Amino acid sequence: MKRVVVDPVTRIEGHLRIEAEVKDGVIQKAYSSGTMVRGIEIILRGRDPREAWALAQRICGVCTTVHAFASIRAVEDALGINVPENASLIRKLMIGTLFVHDHVVHFYHLHALDWVNPVQALKADPEKTSELARRYSDYEKSTPGYFRDVQRKVLQQVERKQLGIFNRGYWDHPEYRLPPELNLILLAHYLDALDWQTRIVQVHTIFGGKNPHPNFAVGGMPSPINPASDTAINMERLGRVRTLIEEMNHFVEKVYLPDLIALGQFYSDWFFRGEGLGNFLVLGEPERDSYKEGKWFVPPTFIEGRNIAEPQDVDYKEVKEYVTHSWYKYSVGDDKPLHPWEGETELSYTGPEPPYDYLNVDEKYSWLKAPRYKGLPVEVGPLSRVLAMYARDIYGVREEVGIVLKGLDLPLKALFSTLGRTLARGLETKVYANAMREWYAKLLENVKKGDYEVFNPEKWEPSTWESKAKGLGLMEAPRGSLSHWVHIKDGKIENYQAVVPTTWNASPRDAKGQPSAYEASLVGHELNNPKEPLEILRTIHSFDPCLACAVHLFGDGETEVRVV
Repeated sequence: MKRVVVDPVTRIEGHLRIEAEVKDGVIQKAYSSGTMVRGIEIILRGRDPREAWALAQRICGVCTTVHAFASIRAVEDALGINVPENASLIRKLMIGTLFVHDHVVHFYHLHALDWVNPVQALKADPEKTSELARRYSDYEKSTPGYFRDVQRKVLQQVERKQLGIFNRGYWDHPEYRLPPELNLILLAHYLDALDWQTRIVQVHTIFGGKNPHPNFAVGGMPSPINPASDTAINMERLGRVRTLIEEMNHFVEKVYLPDLIALGQFYSDWFFRGEGLGNFLVLGEPERDSYKEGKWFVPPTFIEGRNIAEPQDVDYKEVKEYVTHSWYKYSVGDDKPLHPWEGETELSYTGPEPPYDYLNVDEKYSWLKAPRYKGLPVEVGPLSRVLAMYARDIYGVREEVGIVLKGLDLPLKALFSTLGRTLARGLETKVYANAMREWYAKLLENVKKGDYEVFNPEKWEPSTWESKAKGLGLMEAPRGSLSHWVHIKDGKIENYQAVVPTTWNASPRDAKGQPSAYEASLVGHELNNPKEPLEILRTIHSFDPCLACAVHLFGDGETEVRVV
């Protein structure tokens, strides 16, 4: 069999290599490899747990907030710290902003060009484009002049041979099927989203001081509330947050969701390709910050074998990681899994020196560990959460899914697919955008009543801690279930493990030879042209990979990389 290699897989965060064994143009097996070493756990050993969030947040430049929250929640869980309601609400507003921002950016800037051909957009008639756009949405910009201006901008880039972000695409690939007018609509919204996303992250700068890498604190939030102050969170800034929340909802409802529907109408076969495992896991997003309260915004849910009718509760003891095919070693043996609280991060690289032709997939071939739940590989992410919300009939998701699928003339099983994943991400965005209105209203109500508390100083000092403690911080990140597990001994971090969404989805095989979600999802794909593996990119991008989160960058020396 011929092996097709995609390295690097572009339009993701980090370095991902996909190797696919192809016979008669069809993928028989696939292998996913993270090509950077994971080491943040090593860096955190021996440090003050109160500062862990600041380092864990640097795992990724895109997913910064989620790692900070998971780390803070783990430490607060270990130390028994309760967070004031206002701090929890502010955190939720920042989490909601991240979800809306991240999902929109993923669709337009990391995934859309798998389906949208900007070169074909130059052939569109702006009048017809405006007419088509208004069939999907009453978005106020959808005028012929608006689309003509976008077309002119792109044409100028083409004539200058400066395609920039549109360079080196497979624009002659026969799998691009959209009519020129829809290509122009989606291209225009691609550019709109670039501008939109720079504004809505102001929620993070208002509450966290900056973005990326906002400021946080174990025990609450470092941003004081004081309506009489010019520098604290006052009514003017809270009013700005409300405006930004409405802008998020507007863009999601008028642009993002209609674009997903329009795209789905022309690629309906991709609602039946790219599922993979059929096992879906949600570790859970707490209603406040502690999972021990048993109150959930997104409830912990395990769906096995597509059985949505019988969603299972989650047992965190069943989360374990293998390193059988990972470049790490365990003291108990590489074929035995370890629970994250007993997890080990010991490097053991046995792979080829770059550049190389192929990985030895019979041995170790990735810097990702292989997390499993109840011994099974699972998929995490927006699709898993939407299925959990559907199964538990919350937030109107069941009705919303029904309306969208009926409009596309698709059965429920269409969700188990490449485009099902992409559609689920949009539906989840609407859930978070709507929820932000409620969180904001509650925060405003508290402030109007004179409740300004955002920080709990109890148990802040190490002298109040137990000599030994362990904690779990759960966070449903945009890309899926995130968990940070910490052991604290004598005031310092003794062991730290982060089990992140892309580690779940992109892991190598485990001791039983079971493939991960990425690896399983590619099997059966027909490649039109192995030299232009657009089909591989479509399915892998539908997961929204973040390899920086999954492997983390670490170096134990001081080698100079580059001087600028």
